[in-house]
Amino acid sequence: MMPTDSQGRPMRLLPWTTASGAPCYLSAAGPGSRMSRMADDVEEELLISAEWLLDDVEPLLTAPPADTQELIRLSTSLAVALRNILRIADSRGARLPQAGTEEAVAATEEPAERGKTECCGAETVCRACERRIHP
Repeated sequence: MMPTDSQGRPMRLLPWTTASGAPCYLSAAGPGSRMSRMADDVEEELLISAEWLLDDVEPLLTAPPADTQELIRLSTSLAVALRNILRIADSRGARLPQAGTEEAVAATEEPAERGKTECCGAETVCRACERRIHP
């Protein structure tokens, strides 16, 4: 369950933690605040980093085993990337409108802010900005 602010609004789980590993939350009136935009940018960078890491790891799955130190480094990096992706998924999932609410109904009636998506070959891309969404 996501914590709420003093006005009962759910707080946003941020893509970083405290020095001790505790989750950080943002109480903001809307997604356009400076901190929300910064969190969006950090999420984007974490997703890109995970994609790059996956590109580095995939060739190793068909190659001869790497040395132990390389496997430890890659395993550690994969664990960090997966933890970041799961935090982003939790944060975004918590911000989705709940089924049956007026907000959920409105969200299904209005087009997405960034445009529609389409599948081009093996990639899903946003037609508005032509950025890759999923391989």
